[in-house]
Amino acid sequence: MSAAGNGADGAGGAPDTPADTIASLPLFPLQTVLYPGGLLPLKIFEARYLDMVGECLRTDAGFGVVCLRDGGEVRQRGALPEQFEPAGVLARVEDVDAPQPGILLLRCRGTRRFSLEAPRQDSDGLWRADVSFLPDDAVVPPGEEFQGTAQALGRALEALQAEGVELCDGAPRLDDAGWVANRWCELLPLPLSARQKLMLLPDPLLRLRLVDDVLRQRGLVTG
Repeated sequence: MSAAGNGADGAGGAPDTPADTIASLPLFPLQTVLYPGGLLPLKIFEARYLDMVGECLRTDAGFGVVCLRDGGEVRQRGALPEQFEPAGVLARVEDVDAPQPGILLLRCRGTRRFSLEAPRQDSDGLWRADVSFLPDDAVVPPGEEFQGTAQALGRALEALQAEGVELCDGAPRLDDAGWVANRWCELLPLPLSARQKLMLLPDPLLRLRLVDDVLRQRGLVTG
């Protein structure tokens, strides 16, 4: 397994009837922080994750992406044990390709934030945990104070799209403070610990305010 990612709907059951909890959700510890609405491309070749993806596709379920604190993404003999954050984001597989036997290329999208408890490891090395979903961000506008930050994101997304880099599905939601903050968190070169804390902030306007401060310190937003 290896991963490269930038950086709310269904929760493992029917997308229109999300549950508050999921028992024994498969987990994918990665050296990244996935955000709701974020895209995550993955290259899968470890047996434990190939089986996990097969399970997800058969049951129309998701898997949990959690940020690694210690240990590697690929299971190796003698490596440090995997230690990961106690909260993450549910990912759903949106597209899958099999360029050759034993390798899957996935396009996944982050949906709902969760906290986890009782993580345990199957005999094949796959982690699972019982998870409780956290409230989704309220949809609130950035307001006049953060219009510059939202507009700067729009320009950044246009520039990335011109280079063939896709950061989001569909039209940008520049009128949604949480969405704007999340995309900036994926773009900015922030430490993983900071990304994790920002992802978990329950107030989308506070998250956007903190992002706005970083952008102004770097001269990326003025006025």
